Amino acid sequence: MVKPLKIVVTGASGFIAKNLRKYLSENNVELISISRNDFKNFKCETKIISKNYKEKNFLKKLQNSDALIHLVGIGKQSVNTDYDMINTELTAHIVNLSKKAKIKKIIFLSGLGVSSNTSLGYFISKYNAEKQIIDSGLDFTIFRPSYIVGKDDLFSKNLKKQIKSGEIIIPGSGNYSIQPIHVSDVVKVIFESVSKFNNKTIDLVGPDYVTFEKYVKLFSKGTKTKIRKIKLEEAYHNAIINSKSNFGIDDLNILIGNFKGNHKRLSKISDIEFKSVLKLLQSGRLL
Repeated sequence: MVKPLKIVVTGASGFIAKNLRKYLSENNVELISISRNDFKNFKCETKIISKNYKEKNFLKKLQNSDALIHLVGIGKQSVNTDYDMINTELTAHIVNLSKKAKIKKIIFLSGLGVSSNTSLGYFISKYNAEKQIIDSGLDFTIFRPSYIVGKDDLFSKNLKKQIKSGEIIIPGSGNYSIQPIHVSDVVKVIFESVSKFNNKTIDLVGPDYVTFEKYVKLFSKGTKTKIRKIKLEEAYHNAIINSKSNFGIDDLNILIGNFKGNHKRLSKISDIEFKSVLKLLQSGRLL
C-alpha cells in the first residue's frame, strides 16, 4: 500500500488555503494545517491554531512531511503589522521550522512583478522571502501569482462591494492589464509542485491578459452599476488618507504596474487545461 502524502499548509484559514486544503483532502492527502484563526477542518486533517507559529507547540507533528506550503502573507501594512514582519521574517522562521522538522520541500506564493530590481515595499518583502527560501538548501518551488479569483477572493469581494454601492471606481485610464487565474487551477498546480518543479520560480498566471476596464465591465455585466474613472492623483490621495478606500497604495502600484507573466511556460510544464477567466466572466460562472 502506497503511503499517503503528508503536507503542511500555513495560513490555513485564508482564501487560497481553504480551496487548496479541500482539494488535497479530496485527494486523500494527510494534512497538517496551521492558522492563527480557528477554521473548519477536512478529513485526514490535523488542525493547529497558533498565534505566533512557535515551533515547540507542533514541531513533532510536522516531522518528515513531504512538503510545506507557505501561504501566510499580507498585502497591506499597518502600524502593528508590516511587510517585513509577516512576508519576510515569518518566512525565515518557517524555513528554519522546515529544516528542523526535516520537511522535504517548501512551496511559496510570492507575487507577479517581484524581482531584484523592484522599489516597491511589498515586492521587496516578497523578494527577500524568496531569497530566504532559495538560500535555505531545501527543495523549493516559488510561484509568482497574478490575481487569483474564485468564490470569496478579496479582489472580487472589493468589486462586489462597489457594485452594491452602485458605482465602481477605475483609477486612471483603466488601460493597464491584469492576468487573472482561477483558484481551481491554482490548487492543481500547487499540488503538482509537491513532486515537480524542483528549485524553480514560476509565474502563476492565467491565459487571459486583459485591461482592468474590460475586466470591470465584464464583472459588472447585467447590473446597473455605474463605472467612473478618477485621476490617479485622487486615487492615491484617497489611499493615503483613508485606510478603508477601495484601493490601497500597493493595490494601485500593482494594478498600474502592467505586470505580465509567462503563461505558456506554466501551461507547458504542467498537466493542466487552464480555465479562461474571461470566458467564465462572460458566462457568469466565475464565482
